[in-house]
Amino acid sequence: MEHTLQLLLILTIILVFAKAAGALAVRFGQPDVFGKILAGFILGPTVLNILGWKIFADGHAAPGMLMNTLRDLGSIGVVLLMFIAGLETDLKGLLKVGKVAFWAAFGGVVLPMAAGTAISRYFGYGWQESVFIGTILTATSVSITAQTLLELNALKSKEGSAILGAAVIDDVMGIIALSLVVGFVLASGSTAGAASAGSAASIILLLIRMGLFFAVSIFIGTRYFEKYLKLAAKVPAGHIVFAAALAVMFFYAWAAEYAGKVANITGAYIAGVLLARTSFRGKIIHEAQLFSYSFFVTIFLVNLGLVADARTLGGSVAFVTLIIAIAIITKIVGCGAGAFLTGFNFRESLRVGVGMISRGEVGLIIASYGLSHGVIDNAIFSDTILMVMATTLVTPVLLRFVFPTKRLMPV
Repeated sequence: MEHTLQLLLILTIILVFAKAAGALAVRFGQPDVFGKILAGFILGPTVLNILGWKIFADGHAAPGMLMNTLRDLGSIGVVLLMFIAGLETDLKGLLKVGKVAFWAAFGGVVLPMAAGTAISRYFGYGWQESVFIGTILTATSVSITAQTLLELNALKSKEGSAILGAAVIDDVMGIIALSLVVGFVLASGSTAGAASAGSAASIILLLIRMGLFFAVSIFIGTRYFEKYLKLAAKVPAGHIVFAAALAVMFFYAWAAEYAGKVANITGAYIAGVLLARTSFRGKIIHEAQLFSYSFFVTIFLVNLGLVADARTLGGSVAFVTLIIAIAIITKIVGCGAGAFLTGFNFRESLRVGVGMISRGEVGLIIASYGLSHGVIDNAIFSDTILMVMATTLVTPVLLRFVFPTKRLMPV
């Protein structure tokens, strides 16, 4: 069977299976993203190993070609996902949340990163891999947290507002940490070993390029994006405003990595934040969600399971178990401590900490980026997917435990 026909068939299977699994997950009180990742696990080498079937292995296309195509489609999904995250970031709202959200996010980044790095070093991983594992643990999923709080009827509560604000700030801090880690790896010119291999001069140059990229991209966005979209809106073509926004997003993603030496998803995120400041924000978000979630993001989430093989753990069962435990405990302690020290009582702080546990798609994005750039291998990636799924699964359960029963929405 020709490659195109194989691709059409595998996309049919992925979309149907993923959407059904997502709906089933929601039916049982879990986020849609959990079901789609689980669908990838079932379709992948962990259970069915669908790409190894004769219909996909025979003919003109090898399974590797199919996987590469799916990986490319998934990479577009990653960029689009971070673009949407940027579009949904409310800068004014973040400022209103105040110091509680900031310090909760700060504690939720520093403690998981330090603990993840330390435990990875203890299990024999190199500095580069260990620091990146720590970076993955800094993530918090805004969408999964928001969905869970909505189900608990606690989205507008005092703790809910702090959680959402802290989760967004956490994402920004995580993106910065990812950019620095990947940048140092690129500067060192290696895909394994310590990130400190780069010279002091190369690191200084790297920081200058990063700073210039952020400064120039923000200046252009704040100064010209509104005029650019108004001009595009006058062109007599269908969906022209969204197409113009997509062009900006793809260019920022390219420029971020090629010129600024930061992650391409950072460029997509910045493009989303800046375009969200224009009068076309609502229209762009609506079309971006339809364009992304119906296909590209679904392929990205399922592809994570297709790549990961839960039958072969990277280090050991002990390592995976500890990483999951650290992922849960460090968010509760780190975020909770930040909230407690800035005015929340113990119970409120506990709720904030629990609400920040889920790594969701943000953790998956960071892990996927590390895998594609050779910072981590498939074994570590598989361990990371298990951690993400575990934190995604446990968050709704723990939130139901720490929030008052009266806030629960009827099932």
